[in-house]
Amino acid sequence: MIADPARDAGHMARALELARRGLWTTDPNPRVGCVIADDERVVAEGWHERAGGPHAEAMALAAAGTAARGATAYVTLEPCSHHGRTPPCADALIAAGISRVVYAMRDPNPRVDGGGAGRIAAAGIPAEGGVLEHEARELNAGFISRMTRGRPWVTVKLAASLDGSTALPGGESRWITGEAAREDVQRLRARSSAVMTGSGTVLADDPRLDVRLPGATRQPLRVVLDSKLRTPPGARILAPPGSALIICTEEDPARGARLREAGAEIATVASAKGGVDLGAALSFLGSREVNELLVECGAGLAGAMLAAGLVDELLLYLAPVLLGRGARPLADLEAPASMAGRLEFSIVDRQDVGSDLMLRLRPKGS
Repeated sequence: MIADPARDAGHMARALELARRGLWTTDPNPRVGCVIADDERVVAEGWHERAGGPHAEAMALAAAGTAARGATAYVTLEPCSHHGRTPPCADALIAAGISRVVYAMRDPNPRVDGGGAGRIAAAGIPAEGGVLEHEARELNAGFISRMTRGRPWVTVKLAASLDGSTALPGGESRWITGEAAREDVQRLRARSSAVMTGSGTVLADDPRLDVRLPGATRQPLRVVLDSKLRTPPGARILAPPGSALIICTEEDPARGARLREAGAEIATVASAKGGVDLGAALSFLGSREVNELLVECGAGLAGAMLAAGLVDELLLYLAPVLLGRGARPLADLEAPASMAGRLEFSIVDRQDVGSDLMLRLRPKGS
């Protein structure tokens, strides 16, 4: 089949739509979609539904049957070339008689990373990458981060007033934003591998941090950074559904026993400045196959994450209200010596969410 950039982009856009169906379910695997087409005609479609299940290519090939021979496969991620819980998709495409493979991005998994495309090309089948690559990378930013940096993609979510405050002086914060913004956060939790907060937030607010959306089939791991194991055994974050992990720096046997009885898992990492070493905590979560980490926390942890350069994305919900003098700040950060030292962000998305404004920001230069 002769390459046609517009046709290739159209079929890949459809493959990305299919991949997004796995937004809540494929973790820790990437979200992948596949379209098999004969010129303009779509022969079959498939998408990866959940870890351990058939990959997108296998689903599409099964639907296509013999019609796959001579067609082009459009895949949002380079076909795999290794045996995992499922056989290599590169081999399946070759065996099906596919005449051309177009993929959006190379697989960052070191077990693949060019191996799938290389195997297909060695069989005499053209394998071309880079079609809608940016969109594919955005869809799987967490998987890419874990594979290339050994840690999750970190999104810090904050809700604030127009004057940059997150709570009244006494700590009251329910609710700064409206119901639509809170529902949006539920969808963020549903796509996340884990949701993390600090022990100060647990003690002050006793949050659940679980997903309460109709139809949600998976709960993210709930993580508490708690260097001294101050989390009460009766804290709501430890209760079902889902699992809870407490990361400390030195375990107290008695407190640890009570927390384990309450259903918590406890892990110990290195300390830094009297608390949990944030980089070590993220590396540990990467080893636990956490792709996307949503941080919902107070000013202390938010400031520490930002100061350490560990925030990949800041999700800010701005409510059209003012909280006034003495209200609690967005992030507890040391002021720079000059404006040249300020933290700068680029706005990558903005949306009205109910009566609030959502800003998605990334550090400049990231």
